[in-house]
Amino acid sequence: MTAQVDMGVDGNGKAVAMDLEELLATRLLVQGNSGSGKSHLLRRLLEKSAGRVQQVVIDPEGDFVTLADAYGHVAIEAGDYDEREIAKMAARIREHRASVVLSLEGLEAEGQMRCAAVFLNALFDAPRDHWYPALVVVDEAQLFAPAGGGEVAEEVRRASLGAMTNLMCRGRKRGLAGVIATQRLAKLAKNVAAEASNFLMGRTFLDIDMARAADLLGMERRQAETIRDLARGHFLALGPAVSRRPVAVKIGAVETSARSGSPKLIPLPSAPADMRDLIERGSPEPGLPLMPPPPPPPMPADEVIEALAAPPPPPEAPTPAMPPERVAEIVADVLAAIVAEAGSASRPAAVLFQDYQVRCRMAGLSRPPLDLEAFSRRLAAARAGITHGLEDEWAGALSVARELPSEMLGPFLLIARAAKEGEACPPDERIAEVYGTSSLGRARRLVGYMEQRELIVCRTDLGGKRSIAIPALGWTTAPA
Repeated sequence: MTAQVDMGVDGNGKAVAMDLEELLATRLLVQGNSGSGKSHLLRRLLEKSAGRVQQVVIDPEGDFVTLADAYGHVAIEAGDYDEREIAKMAARIREHRASVVLSLEGLEAEGQMRCAAVFLNALFDAPRDHWYPALVVVDEAQLFAPAGGGEVAEEVRRASLGAMTNLMCRGRKRGLAGVIATQRLAKLAKNVAAEASNFLMGRTFLDIDMARAADLLGMERRQAETIRDLARGHFLALGPAVSRRPVAVKIGAVETSARSGSPKLIPLPSAPADMRDLIERGSPEPGLPLMPPPPPPPMPADEVIEALAAPPPPPEAPTPAMPPERVAEIVADVLAAIVAEAGSASRPAAVLFQDYQVRCRMAGLSRPPLDLEAFSRRLAAARAGITHGLEDEWAGALSVARELPSEMLGPFLLIARAAKEGEACPPDERIAEVYGTSSLGRARRLVGYMEQRELIVCRTDLGGKRSIAIPALGWTTAPA
């Protein structure tokens, strides 16, 4: 019996599937220029295979950490730990078959290569008893396996290239199936690319990349022009895991989204008469501190390792049924306690979910009523100050927010609660706190993103006070 992963449809509308077991044995290479849909393709593969196979994602831009809330991946911010801790985590990942996203966002190029080399080598060097099958997804693989020397130290380049070569050349016997994506085939080391047997080629414009892509697909050079004409999200697929002949694939939809989206045109603000003064001297924003608050401390490595190694809870003996009202009260109290705990805003929902289960059992609930997805939604609401009535009283607000990524639900509900109750507009500091960041700039970009999606409308009166309206609900905050 084979495990088929639905990737999308071909030109005739027929479903195109990826054989997961074959993929584990033959590896995959994805190529396409920026904006061709590579990350969307990887996200589709990860979402559709989640729960069937262990997944390890090396994420240079931090785009895949949104898988944590929806599918239970453990998100690890590499910049918070040293090399010894990263290697220790990688060993535990193999031992306990945990699906993780290693975010390298915030590290310089040399730091990313060094961290990826340590992490991959630790996965590769795991004891034979821990050689379980796992998909190892490496986005922007040309950064870690460059075809030539760059501006990084030669020692770091060799270590990173060696780790990538081990993954693609020798990883299969250890259960590691490399899935690598790159913008430029010409910049990717040939000995790394050559080990893949499955290919998904997206839009590319440079002749040298089109020629290499055509060679890998077994196409004649004159047919390579078709690669230039591919639309966004369309790929040519070939390989034993997908098709024995090149087939055009339109990648299907995904359920999660990256923290950063493609830029879209929005109206420019009206220029005030004193724009030159604003540019040259600036104007302090009312209500903002002179210095941003310090970022929350990173989660200790021991806690991350314990989360990776946590065994499944033992079966509980049947207990008398508790009234639904009492269950709802306990859940609300537990969520309020979790949110009130110091450092809670910076911890992923997948880790807090374990804390939630323990607290519920301590309160007398042998079977906590929420799964991870429902807990993530209730947690976002609790961070916004909503602990009761989420499914009825706030159903309209949830419906409006259904297009938002899950991590944006909390800030939206914070604004919605203030608007519904006629309270003052939440300041950027509060929005940033609910969003799990200390960056006021990120909070402002979040508000701008929601306004761009026409979910909210921001107004600033002549006194500089901001109010936010939710047109779909007819709610408006008081100016502040």
